[in-house]
Amino acid sequence: MESRVTALPKLFIGIDIHKRSWKIHCSTDLFAGKSFTMPPEPEKLREYVQKHFPDHEVSTAYEAGCCGYAAHRSFVNFGWRSLVVNPADIQRKGKERYTKTDRIDAQLISRELKDGRLESIIVPDIEREELRSLFRRRNELVKDFRRVKSVIKMQLLYYGVKVPPEFDNDHWSHDFRHWVDSQKFIFGTARECMASKMRNFRFIDKELRDVSSQLRAYCRKHFKQDFYLLRSIPGIGGIVAVGIIAELGDLRRFSSLKHLAGYVGLAPSIYQSGVNSKSMGMNPRCHRLIRSYFVEAAWQAIRTDPVMQAYYRQHLGKDVKKIIVKVAHKLLSRTLAVIKTKTPYEIGVIS
Repeated sequence: MESRVTALPKLFIGIDIHKRSWKIHCSTDLFAGKSFTMPPEPEKLREYVQKHFPDHEVSTAYEAGCCGYAAHRSFVNFGWRSLVVNPADIQRKGKERYTKTDRIDAQLISRELKDGRLESIIVPDIEREELRSLFRRRNELVKDFRRVKSVIKMQLLYYGVKVPPEFDNDHWSHDFRHWVDSQKFIFGTARECMASKMRNFRFIDKELRDVSSQLRAYCRKHFKQDFYLLRSIPGIGGIVAVGIIAELGDLRRFSSLKHLAGYVGLAPSIYQSGVNSKSMGMNPRCHRLIRSYFVEAAWQAIRTDPVMQAYYRQHLGKDVKKIIVKVAHKLLSRTLAVIKTKTPYEIGVIS
């Protein structure tokens, strides 16, 4: 009886990606395959596959990291199935947890891909990826801004210069900046030191304002509907709205609040064994930046929205940190509802 091929042979490629080289492990649906090192060029891998595995259905996977999604997009253009996976989702057995090499990592990825246990993260389109880069640049500037303010105050303290009470706060008014500029020192070197730090402060301040303005203007133009829907929610300002759009993408892709809360990290960790069950606090697997934004937005929401304030007061007497997380979770629920229904939020309306 003549045998016939009823399905294409399958090739599974696990890749451990680095800047200077890729460690590759190729396996098929019938054989374990082999590992090798190659230059970090998708075209080279394509040539290898065409030469040694013609007519195979190709699947690739690699860990999300510093090398971004350029390789993934190249593989998709080749007509391959490509996954970018969270490193924490790759199962390790026994001694694999204590032995780590590039070769072993590539083998593990290939094995998990072959067994169908890998799930890709959501790969953003190029427009949203570049918006995310500018948003993260703003957060870098915020950290630099806080650091340089601390450095200047520390320098004044070191020189024994006491800051007047009306200026001793987090808000640096123009009067305070002029006061710092007007300080007199015995020698010019100290004066130049402070002048240099103030120039650095003003540069970062201007960069932060410019980048923030560019982010808001871009989202008002290219994501107008979602931006203004998010802005209608008490506690969510322009920058928080930009962060949600840039980091979370289209919220309509989340099937439920539970799905979104798990992604952001506003879902509790629970440990249960038999009849014993206890909460483990905030889930460590989260989007730390957006979670912190929602917690900060929750503090503002309870000041401006009577319904959110009433919800906060219902839990008074408990740990304040736990209460504000509850409010942040409720704020997240309203955020998802506003986007999915395309209806602006109305202050004071119970939902």
